[in-house]
This record gives sequence, C-alpha cells and structure tokens, in this order.
Amino acid sequence: MKPNYTEEQNYILAKKKVEKLSKFYKHLAVYIVVNTFLSAIFIVGDVNDGSTISEAIFYSSNYKIWLFWGIGIAFQAFNTFGLNIFFTSDWEKRKIDKFMNEQNYRQ
Repeated sequence: MKPNYTEEQNYILAKKKVEKLSKFYKHLAVYIVVNTFLSAIFIVGDVNDGSTISEAIFYSSNYKIWLFWGIGIAFQAFNTFGLNIFFTSDWEKRKIDKFMNEQNYRQ
C-alpha cells in the first residue's frame, strides 16, 4: 500500500533523492580524479626509483587506494540506488518470461 503524500511532501522527498544522487556523483568524480592523480604520482615515483614503466604500471600497490576507497563508493551506491540496481522489476519480468518460455518448450 502506497502512502498518500501531499504535493509538498512529494517535493521534499524528491529533493532529498536528488541531493543524495548529487552527493554520490560528486564523490564518484572526486574518487576518479584523486585516484588517477595519486596513481600517476606513485607510477612516476616507481620509475624514478629504477622500475621500468611497465613494472610501475602493473605494480598492484599503486592501486590499493582504488580498491579500498572503491568499497566505500560501492556502499554509497547501494545506499543511494538501493539493491534494485541489479534486480529491477524489468529484470524480474524478463526472468519470469524466460522461465515460462523454457517451461513451454519442455511440455
């Protein structure tokens, strides 16, 4: 059962959702820019220390910050979009149709 909200309440809920989305996209942009910059610094530092460029690029320690900060981004994405990112009603409908079609072929 869907609650009946006034137009003002709907506006406030929509505004909060937009603010949450805005914060997520800003955080994602900062994540990409800062981590790209840090990785470049780490790679240049490794090259200056005597590593080849390919060794420096593929050195996994240069990308640990991507992983750990990325976990935080993933949690924020789940908080912002919910678990319905992957399992939308459209996905459920397609799966139901697929299973029904499979059942029809077997009979």
